[in-house]
Amino acid sequence: MAVQKAEFTVQNAYNYDQRSPRRWLLSHVWRHKQFLAVWLLCSISAYIFYSSNPVLFGKALEEIKDPSQPGTLLEIALLVMLVLVLDGVCNLIGALCIETVAQRLERDAREELYGALLGKSQTFHDRQRVGDIMARATDDVRQLNGMMNPGITFIWESIVGFTIPIVFIGSINYQLLLAPLLFTLCYIILVRNYVRRLTPVVRRQRDQFGKMNAGLEESISGIEVVKASAQEVFERRKFRQNARLFRDFFVRQGQIEASYLPLLFYGFAVGGVFLHAMALYQQNVIPLSLVVTVMGLMAVLRWPAFASIFSFSLLEQGIAAAERILNIIRANTDLDENKVGFTSTVKGDIEFENVTFKFDDMVVLEHVSFHVKPGETVAIVGQTGSGKSTLTQLVNRTYDSTYGRVLIDGVDVREWNLDSLRSQISKIEQDVFLFSRTVAENIAFGMPDATQAQIEQAAKEAQAHDFIMTFSEGYKTKIGERGVTLSGGQRQRIALARAFLSNPRILILDDSTSAIDSATEDEIQKAIRRAQQGRTTLLITHRLSQIRWADHIIVLEKGRVVASGTHEELLRSSAHYRRIFARYDVALPPIQAGAQPAQA
Repeated sequence: MAVQKAEFTVQNAYNYDQRSPRRWLLSHVWRHKQFLAVWLLCSISAYIFYSSNPVLFGKALEEIKDPSQPGTLLEIALLVMLVLVLDGVCNLIGALCIETVAQRLERDAREELYGALLGKSQTFHDRQRVGDIMARATDDVRQLNGMMNPGITFIWESIVGFTIPIVFIGSINYQLLLAPLLFTLCYIILVRNYVRRLTPVVRRQRDQFGKMNAGLEESISGIEVVKASAQEVFERRKFRQNARLFRDFFVRQGQIEASYLPLLFYGFAVGGVFLHAMALYQQNVIPLSLVVTVMGLMAVLRWPAFASIFSFSLLEQGIAAAERILNIIRANTDLDENKVGFTSTVKGDIEFENVTFKFDDMVVLEHVSFHVKPGETVAIVGQTGSGKSTLTQLVNRTYDSTYGRVLIDGVDVREWNLDSLRSQISKIEQDVFLFSRTVAENIAFGMPDATQAQIEQAAKEAQAHDFIMTFSEGYKTKIGERGVTLSGGQRQRIALARAFLSNPRILILDDSTSAIDSATEDEIQKAIRRAQQGRTTLLITHRLSQIRWADHIIVLEKGRVVASGTHEELLRSSAHYRRIFARYDVALPPIQAGAQPAQA
């Protein structure tokens, strides 16, 4: 099996066989083989004890007709009670063991899937629908539990429940095996056809559930847009259509289950065995007590024949869910963590060498080359969609360049140990993401071992301490999902505090003060300037006040570097740069005659 690349791997993780869904499930279950062995032993023992009852009832009937000695009926009655108690004990232990396996299967599969999702590249996640991923991580994983218990449990009981009673019948009189064996053969053929018709319906049902869940997640996540556009009716209609398709697959599954035929053939089998047994009784081949015994053993077959109607449904749902989960786990990511890669303290020297980046077939950056010295602040400007954010994402390997190289301290970023590289780069984006945790936990996200004093100091540097202390619980205040209980400026200041606390060697600011008022921005700019001392800073912004104090400015246009230089140089030499600031009420010097755009 080929080794899958990943940005992140779980240390000392158990290696599961991922060659197929069935192999993957088996490797998960085999990890808990001791519980599995006890369950198998207990289930066999339970059916042996349970099938012994009809035999004992036959002996009791024989004793009633022809008493042998006083107390024999009492002994048989006590023996019946004993085997029933043993049957109950075995069932209890077996149920405990198989439920343990089922719960651990669900837990292990969920952990493996979660680890795999963490290890996928940003490119992979960009192509996924969050709702469908959540459906796989929740409901699909849950299906594995039901597949194991009661699904696999009932299938195994069907096998044992057929085998042991038929063995008992054969031990009574081999002639009585005719009807049970014919029924078993018909049962196998009918169940095989039943599963063949059921499998595609169940798989499409699981896929439709993922689509329905994805649509639901998108509607809820974008509820503000839905309400602002008055599209509630449209979204409701779309969800109803997805839910109707999901329901239709359940109806189809129910129709297939309704045409389940083994129980009908079981009725023929019971009648056939009874006729055969009575014929042998009339011929004095077997006594009446054995007729009762055989019919009691045939009654044992009813449950295995009935259980298959939904046990195979659970099995197919589990296999379909496993396939959907495994498709995510096995999916190759575009990056790997390069655990044996280069590790060192980053100095901050950044160089792009003829870098081209494509997303699918779309060229985002093309032939980009520039050099940033350690400690410099470089502003990256350009119209919307020019590739500014993508350029910075190549620095911390959110994406890898398609062609060319990105060098950090003279070393290709692909040769760096990913954890070593990213731990020394901090990025603050315009759309700040905060977790539904306390303020302190959000600030210390990159440094979970940080002390309270360190957290507060970082917050003070980001001008966040004062507003945090206005909360009733201060730093222990739990903010809403994605930080919805905070204003945009508050979220960005907490993100700045997080960056200050991590003490990065390279700081990337992607329009990180866009939601902050001018007075607060002035204070934050002072904090940023203190924070960037000795650090390399890449600044994406359209604010003239921030661009002016950059050491160097790079102008992007449609993914290409069209100019570079200082603010004053670009105002005189670059029409692209002047166009960006045409909306500002500033005096723009005339472009120097014959001036050429500065190159990086």
